[in-house]
Amino acid sequence: MHAVSGAEAIVGGPSAEHLDTEVTTSRDELLVIPLVLAVVLFVLGLLLRAIAAPLILMATVVVSFAAAFGGSVFVFDTILGFKGIDHPVPLLAFLFLVALGVDYNIFLASRAREETVRLGTREGMLKALSATGGVITSAGLVLAATFAVLTTLPLVMLVEVGFLVAFGVLLGALLVRSVLVPALTLLIGRRMWWPSRLSRPVELPDGQRPLVDDEEPALQR
Repeated sequence: MHAVSGAEAIVGGPSAEHLDTEVTTSRDELLVIPLVLAVVLFVLGLLLRAIAAPLILMATVVVSFAAAFGGSVFVFDTILGFKGIDHPVPLLAFLFLVALGVDYNIFLASRAREETVRLGTREGMLKALSATGGVITSAGLVLAATFAVLTTLPLVMLVEVGFLVAFGVLLGALLVRSVLVPALTLLIGRRMWWPSRLSRPVELPDGQRPLVDDEEPALQR
């Protein structure tokens, strides 16, 4: 049609709509995802007054989303027999899971930092986990059940969003925030709070050693 002088061709219908949705969603993903991660990382840095901890916490959120997305795709393809994923689903699920995952991380990490000032990194994280673990788990179960309701609707897109977010919330609350984040903190030790003063060894007079030293094994204390 474009080869004919003065002729114009406009393509419509479902195929054109799907193409427009795909192009728009791909452009939004390249803009929204980095912007959301940057803003959340900045907020975590201000809250925790550190660089290492926000980077590690953001990495756990991204890994959690990737695991939830991969597991959900397997369920959609193998068990439910869906022929693909709607283009807006990954971005919507990412926004929900990052927002919820960061909330849980903030709740746990901010309490851990408060306890670290008094108890040290190891004992501070264990104290924070014992104090916030039940709340995080309960909130995760409630949110997962809420999003799971979407899977009862007769729309494939809503089923995919509901299952993906519910699975991701459970994964984040039961595994990432309860196991992965505390384990990383115990492995990294006080360097988790770099470059704040909490990352530096405690200096005591007369060559005395601190009662809690996050950098040495228990047998050498």
